[in-house]
Amino acid sequence: MKEGPSIATIAALIGDPARANMLGALMAGRALTAGELAREAGVRAPTASGHLARLSEAGLVLVEAQGRHRYFRLSGPDVAHVLEGLMGLAARTGRLRTRPGPRDPALRQARTCYDHMAGEWAVRLYEGLLADGRLTAAEGQVSLTEAGRSFFRAEGVDLSALEAGRRPLCRACLDWSERRPHLGGTLGRAILDHAVARRWVRPSTEGRALTVTPPGLMALRAWVGDAVTPLSETIGRAGG
Repeated sequence: MKEGPSIATIAALIGDPARANMLGALMAGRALTAGELAREAGVRAPTASGHLARLSEAGLVLVEAQGRHRYFRLSGPDVAHVLEGLMGLAARTGRLRTRPGPRDPALRQARTCYDHMAGEWAVRLYEGLLADGRLTAAEGQVSLTEAGRSFFRAEGVDLSALEAGRRPLCRACLDWSERRPHLGGTLGRAILDHAVARRWVRPSTEGRALTVTPPGLMALRAWVGDAVTPLSETIGRAGG
């Protein structure tokens, strides 16, 4: 590519296995220390520091100092969007780990995608909102309808505040495990915040997995209605 942005440097940084594992760990939306990221990458601390310096210089991660510790996080949702897309591409083309880890089933059912929800039930939620007309999708654009606005306002979501920022309110984010979209954007973030605050979902202390609680199951079923009938079974297994 001779004109426009150069993707080769960014692609090379993401393509290193250790750095890819670090970036994947940061998709949980939490800031992590260099030591925690070293464990995720399976490398020693000096090696991890070198990798993190390169990611920081490239603008893929940000570092914040608190006391004696330095915390790293993704520099923005666009980084997470690219990573989720690459995961979907890897899954579609058969680039999968030969030994899936114990967390894989939980991640496929419910997880964070930086600042919004992902996984099987998140895709079903997105499809349910489309099916009953609270969302519309046309020509790659996802929009909240008047019915959707009324619904989320009644749930206590401040749409005016969400629309005041630069990020889009709604965005279709291709789910790597389902290979169908889930809801991103500031509304996707608000839904996750809403669910966590009401203890509908419980974030894992490690990694990206989310556990849907029994009250969360009831609430999400009410949100989706009858549009997506298998939702209860899949969430019920994920929530234990």
